[in-house]
Amino acid sequence: MHLTVYLVYLLANEVCYEKLGCFSDKPPWSGIPGRQLFGLPESPETMNISFSLFTRETGNVSQKVFYNDTFAIKNSYFSPLRKTRFVIHGYTSTGKYGWVVEMCLLLVDVENINCIAVDWEEGAKCTYFTAASNIRVLGAVIAYFLNTLRKMYLYCPSNVHLIGHSLGAHTAGEAGRRLRGIIKNFPGIGRITGLDPAGIGFEGFPEMVRLDPSDAKFVDVIHTNAGQFPNIGLGMLNATGDLDFYPNGGTIMEGCNDVITPLIELDLGGFIKVVRLVTEAHSFLLAEIRNVGNCHHSRSHEYYRYSILYPNGFLGYPCESYESFEEGNCFPCPKSGCPMMGHYADRFRGKMKNNTKYYLNTGPKEPFTSWRYNISVNLSGSAKGEINIVFHSKDGDSKEYHIESGSLNQEQIYSKVTDLEINPDNITRVEFIWYKQFLTLLWDRLGAKRVTLIRGQDGRK
Repeated sequence: MHLTVYLVYLLANEVCYEKLGCFSDKPPWSGIPGRQLFGLPESPETMNISFSLFTRETGNVSQKVFYNDTFAIKNSYFSPLRKTRFVIHGYTSTGKYGWVVEMCLLLVDVENINCIAVDWEEGAKCTYFTAASNIRVLGAVIAYFLNTLRKMYLYCPSNVHLIGHSLGAHTAGEAGRRLRGIIKNFPGIGRITGLDPAGIGFEGFPEMVRLDPSDAKFVDVIHTNAGQFPNIGLGMLNATGDLDFYPNGGTIMEGCNDVITPLIELDLGGFIKVVRLVTEAHSFLLAEIRNVGNCHHSRSHEYYRYSILYPNGFLGYPCESYESFEEGNCFPCPKSGCPMMGHYADRFRGKMKNNTKYYLNTGPKEPFTSWRYNISVNLSGSAKGEINIVFHSKDGDSKEYHIESGSLNQEQIYSKVTDLEINPDNITRVEFIWYKQFLTLLWDRLGAKRVTLIRGQDGRK
């Protein structure tokens, strides 16, 4: 069993841990509006921080490695010839099992890499504000571990990818920020992926306390439960990376039945009445944060997982707003192309434009993929009613999509930008359906001369 002795120095508004440095509760860490309840972080020992290494050699059983034990690292299957990906959980979660371990196992299966599942469950199951303060020490531990790898193997930090969910996203940012200060001429961590970075206590605050684009060479973010007044959201609304994706608009995810609880209600006079002040909202959040938006918040790491297997099923379109995207105004992709949300987002590195947000819609159930197409129907005949298109796939699935309704004329081509849950590459049959309107004349006939699909990815027919 590995034991570590920590020398702790308690000073006024400061706590110091051996090899990690000192942590103050002075602004902007605490003592400013919105972060009054943030305090000093707990020790690594109290949080019981552990790293579980997965490689193709370990199979389904991981190896424990310790950030300050070079012997354990040398005697593990860690290879400096491989890329290394860290997966970091958030509030009330764990890295011992569940989605963190499943993510590592999948990554190792598709890539020959080192994958490290970070567990800080003991530091993440207390109050939200204590857990949010603890990520400073967790980030310092990860930074120390990466610096140890650099010293042992001359391991290049550009080979490191930190994947963090919720508070884990800001943990990754803290690790990247600290390494810039520790190592002279530090070239930067290769990549950080923020999976719905926690918003409470981080949204709108200085870059020092949260994830931002300077924390790595490339930072991509998936927003799935962005908080926007009057609703409570557990994630950040504002862009905080080089590439920021907003699936389904970034707040409410398809297929989730969670109720997004409003912080306001209407009084009898019709005026908006704030029913909880910020201080009152703190206690409400402590009781409700485990439940409100849980499905929406978790979708970010589920999308990332399936993006590993279906890279073309999560294409993000640059657009001014989700409303404009829904209207089909940002179709097809520009000549420079569109990035893929999730695992392969870094393939778009170097093509980003400042302050651009990327939107997409997802399917309501696993694997959540969708493909955006413009469906055009050239009619044969004129009549009233509704026209739909049904796609049938190789595996027997079918999905029906509405195109137009009302008075339908032969001279007109009807089209609609649609998100298909069935990959058109797997379609075996396209069916045209006309639903007759009540009192339609018996001799009315309607058919489709041609159905044309235009692919959003490149505008190809």
